[in-house]
Amino acid sequence: MKATSVYIDGVGLIGPGLPNWPQAAQILTGACAYEHAPAVIPPPAALPSAERRRTSPMVKLALAVGGEAAQDAQRDAAQLGAVFAASGGDGENCHAICEMLAGEDRFISPTRFHNSVHNAPSGYWGIAAHAMAASNVICAYDGSFAAGLLESVCQVAVDARDSLLIASDIGYPHPLSGARSIRDAFGAALVLAPEAGTGTLARIDVQLTDAQATILSSPALEAVRLDNPAARALPLLEALAARRAATVVLDYLDDLRVRVDVTPFTRVASVTSVDTRREPSPQ
Repeated sequence: MKATSVYIDGVGLIGPGLPNWPQAAQILTGACAYEHAPAVIPPPAALPSAERRRTSPMVKLALAVGGEAAQDAQRDAAQLGAVFAASGGDGENCHAICEMLAGEDRFISPTRFHNSVHNAPSGYWGIAAHAMAASNVICAYDGSFAAGLLESVCQVAVDARDSLLIASDIGYPHPLSGARSIRDAFGAALVLAPEAGTGTLARIDVQLTDAQATILSSPALEAVRLDNPAARALPLLEALAARRAATVVLDYLDDLRVRVDVTPFTRVASVTSVDTRREPSPQ
């Protein structure tokens, strides 16, 4: 398979001990020590108050990292086509609905139902960002981040338009956690572009491979990577944070993975126009 090239212009990140992309980048490069702490998901300030009260942690997580990536890329979120990737859905709502169905009173709250469906974050994103562009929702179990990345890369390559990838997963309460153990929330978002600009972080060349997935050198961060399907993005995020040329391999299918060659770019400190495109020199 021939590699397909796109450009990364923005990143968003929330995970255990990783509160946002700037602080996470310092940790991923080793500039700051990693200290495990529960993921903190901020309230969705962009939503109207009525919708804000109805949102679940899964929706809040997707909106938070998507908004951070769009801001980092200096893009109007309303104009971005989006791909949402998650290995499951809203575990807390699924658990609550199962409890209701197992009881005598089987009335299911409409709010719980619409939050439980797999595309709920996409709908709330449209409200929060006033986004009218098309969005796709992807699920591929532990390979969901790689599947979402492939979808976003294909959209950029075919349509020659920016794409926002949002990958997120949260855990399931007991007893569902016995079948699907995810101990903490993790969300990552990337703004992908067809051409390099003054704010470009890196070019990535993406292709399929049968090589083994990249393992992080930090045992603590490797544990995070393995704990949450969305955290399979960490090797790519680590290379972006380090601003170094690297090749990483991401989990996808049992016998097939995704290879990403990363070529870093030097970001210009001040971007006067987010629509201006040029080809800066790679580092």
